[in-house]
Amino acid sequence: MKMFHNITRRSFGFNVLVICGLIVLLGILFFLSLGFLTRHNQEVTVPDVRGKSIQEATSVLEGLGFDVEVRDSIYIDTMRALLVYEQTPERGDVVKSHRTIYLTVNKLVPPMVPMPDLEGLTYRSAEMTLRARRLNIGDTIYKPDFATNTVLQQLLNGKPIKPGKEIPEGSNITLVLSSGTGSMENPVPETVGMTYMEAREVLAASNLNIGTVLIDGGVTDTLGAFVFRQSPPRRNELGELNLIRAGESVDLWLSAAKPVKDSIAPVQKPATEE
Repeated sequence: MKMFHNITRRSFGFNVLVICGLIVLLGILFFLSLGFLTRHNQEVTVPDVRGKSIQEATSVLEGLGFDVEVRDSIYIDTMRALLVYEQTPERGDVVKSHRTIYLTVNKLVPPMVPMPDLEGLTYRSAEMTLRARRLNIGDTIYKPDFATNTVLQQLLNGKPIKPGKEIPEGSNITLVLSSGTGSMENPVPETVGMTYMEAREVLAASNLNIGTVLIDGGVTDTLGAFVFRQSPPRRNELGELNLIRAGESVDLWLSAAKPVKDSIAPVQKPATEE
């Protein structure tokens, strides 16, 4: 009460001056401490720790006074696991000391993704589809067929891979592509009397495809069944060789019994009169 009494005894102008002085003093103290509070002149350039292991990157950053936090992970098949892929703030940025540096590292185990169905797509569409799944195009193999530059088959490690099968992200997918039909015509190979397995090999060696396969009711083993008819046949009705282009198809008829002769044997040309 005595202090309040002394203040009230002072003139109003004197009290205003005292209050202004206190405000100025507090302002001076604030600005003097501002450098300490904001760590003025304690700025550090962020180093480049990309490609370093987590332990090495953490050691470098903490040695410069930064805090380190692994924020995210990603899988890059061309990069060793547990290396720093990205950092925030980026290299070369000038920031305050004790700033947190966030790291994105490469995963140890690749995630699994479903294999897409590429058959029938163009090469460009197949490439875009694979990239969307983070898969890569490996080798490309060309095979004669009607639909030029379309995917005929998809392979993983040399074996056909079915759509929907889970495979590691970053896998290399081999594409079998159509090169179109050939410009040269060759005689139709003879498959009548062969097993279906033998006929497939003969047609494949001639770069021909198997078209429709019609099977008799008595067949229990398709690969061991015999071809008793084919279309187009090797010879036409005049006994001349039929011609076919690479990439075209041959239809086959199969039966359990081996045929004695071609069921559609060509008619012999009549002898010319002398």
